[in-house]
Amino acid sequence: MTSPRTRGTVAAVAVLTFGLVAGGCGAGGDGGGGGGGGEERALTAPSEPAATGTGPYATPSAARTDAPPLPEPTDAPEPKDTGAPPGNTIKPRDVDQADADAVSKGALTALWTFDTTTDSGPHDAELRAADAGWLTGAYADRLRARRPQPVSGAQWQEWAGHDARTDVAPEKTEDAARPPDSDTEAWRQWTVTATPSGSEGWAGEPVVVAVFVQLTRAAVDKPWRVADVTVR
Repeated sequence: MTSPRTRGTVAAVAVLTFGLVAGGCGAGGDGGGGGGGGEERALTAPSEPAATGTGPYATPSAARTDAPPLPEPTDAPEPKDTGAPPGNTIKPRDVDQADADAVSKGALTALWTFDTTTDSGPHDAELRAADAGWLTGAYADRLRARRPQPVSGAQWQEWAGHDARTDVAPEKTEDAARPPDSDTEAWRQWTVTATPSGSEGWAGEPVVVAVFVQLTRAAVDKPWRVADVTVR
């Protein structure tokens, strides 16, 4: 990324990582991070994602002895008509809900699908994902309760000026530190690429983020739901 236009895009990209706060989509190593999602974050597009061993996972001993109880997953509610933009039609019922890969990929696709012709900001995608049933009840409630930040970032404004929508492509990335799945908890790492395209053939610079997803379910015969999302 060397052109002036590209550098400007990267500097403004923070608005599109958009928080997913209160234990979700925070930057840095503490997993809670975001605090409103206003800080700038440098995002790069790795040519081939590799194992990192840097996920926000509890150690096995901590997970057994002093970790707080996990939020209990809830069954997916009936999908609501939330004015989802064209292309953002994937719902939990469209995937194998017993497959943590499929559920985490579907949730991330919903969370990063924006339509600037209808969305006032990225928070609208959070609400769609919550209403569609991809998330645990506790995580959905945190996102609904979060006050969205004013969207003044240059990148969002550029996209809106071209009536842009995003095409989202999550790519699974192996993490050497990822713990094995249990009956009720699973972690996944993804590289999410959101590519904007707009009216009159306009195409913008892709946004690329590394994302860790925590999934939980109440029992082996219950569907997986996303309990937390952390952006690194």
